[in-house]
Amino acid sequence: MTDAQTQTNGAQPQTSGETRRAANAEQPGAKKNVKWAESPTLGLMETLYLPAIASGIGTTIRRMFVRNETRQYPEVEPIMPANYRGVHRLNRDSQGRVKCVACFLCQTACPANCISIEAAAAPKDDPAWQDRDKFPEKFEIDELRCIYCGMCEQACPVDAIELTSIYDLTGATREEMMFDKEKLLEVFDITSTTGKDPVRTTSGKLGPASEFVEPQATQLRS
Repeated sequence: MTDAQTQTNGAQPQTSGETRRAANAEQPGAKKNVKWAESPTLGLMETLYLPAIASGIGTTIRRMFVRNETRQYPEVEPIMPANYRGVHRLNRDSQGRVKCVACFLCQTACPANCISIEAAAAPKDDPAWQDRDKFPEKFEIDELRCIYCGMCEQACPVDAIELTSIYDLTGATREEMMFDKEKLLEVFDITSTTGKDPVRTTSGKLGPASEFVEPQATQLRS
């Protein structure tokens, strides 16, 4: 229908919202309880942002009469909560080996795709590795890309990766923020010797899959 025909018939031109509602109402099986949200109408004051500016000034004035607390950082370091998610670490087992079994679950669960793992077969000629099929030959985390959500430690079946309470992470280059296996194990050595184990470690026994269980021979029923 043209504009001339609309004016001739005396019908008012429809807005985009009215046109959309009319089109959906004509569809078979359309829901009658749909509530359409209309855009708010801005007045002169809202268009000039005067209420928002007045609200911001009011907040500033109120804070002027409140006593502020200044922390002398870095001379006085803050006390972080026990469940703070900071720099990662790779845990060691009772034999001093890396606890990771290279199952790639943490790499798969990571929403930021910041974990890179390369697996290698465990040396079967070494008696210390008889209980392992593989181990991480390369384990790398991009600390700049990480969002510290903790999904990697939740996905790990052997509790090999954890987030510590270390927060002051700095680096002059991007390469310094790439934590490889050796650096992650170093974080474990530092936190375990200084008593800064994450609350997930000190809460008791780790996951049910963190301890190696000797396979038991099954007896066939006659």
